[in-house]
Amino acid sequence: MKKNYSKSWNSSKNPGKQRKFRAKAPKHIQRKFMTANLTKPLREKHKKRSVPVRVGDRVKILRGQFKGHEAKIERVDVKNSKVYLEKIRITKRDGSETSYPIHASNLQIVTMVMDDKNRLKERKVKKKKKSEKKTKEEQK
Repeated sequence: MKKNYSKSWNSSKNPGKQRKFRAKAPKHIQRKFMTANLTKPLREKHKKRSVPVRVGDRVKILRGQFKGHEAKIERVDVKNSKVYLEKIRITKRDGSETSYPIHASNLQIVTMVMDDKNRLKERKVKKKKKSEKKTKEEQK
């Protein structure tokens, strides 16, 4: 695999290459990696299994020391792939409280913010022309 990020790279069984693909991705693509699954009623309603998390969504924590708690998302840190929730705090040694970072995969979306009408909109995938496919195959 190349040093830089490549959209055309398909897949690899090598875990190191998979981590590298995710780590080298630009921030706007890393944002799409931060998805959480939906509850069953939302899954049936929107016909999707998971969607990217965003500020204002109400989520249930599925893993970790706060398992079972429900809270609202207050901040999404794309750079570190972490989500910070309201009312989910830890006490530091000096007595101060701080937000507890949680990975989006350990969350389940209970209610979604639907301010953006394009949030669940289907994206059109461009199809390659047959002539382009033939020329690539002929070159090989």
